[in-house]
Amino acid sequence: MKLVPVGEKIVVKRLDAEEKTSGGIVLPDVAQKRPRQGRVLSVGDGHLLPDGTRAPHQVGEGDRILFGNYAGAEVKVNGEELLIMSESDILAVVL
Repeated sequence: MKLVPVGEKIVVKRLDAEEKTSGGIVLPDVAQKRPRQGRVLSVGDGHLLPDGTRAPHQVGEGDRILFGNYAGAEVKVNGEELLIMSESDILAVVL
């Protein structure tokens, strides 16, 4: 199954959580923070403008992004956890 977002929505896959601290201490699963970084897998058509045209997205497929703790809706597709969020939930693009 493939997810195709509509409008200004995007599909994001969270990046893996850090398993070690900067000092080298291995963190158990319960102590790991949920990553707030992800990779854009798919983008919708863009935001609908009042004149009926669509504004293009500022992010594209493959971009690495930062987002807030509670951004997006979590869905599970083919055993893979993904996020569907609005482009406005994105805080920054990591270059």
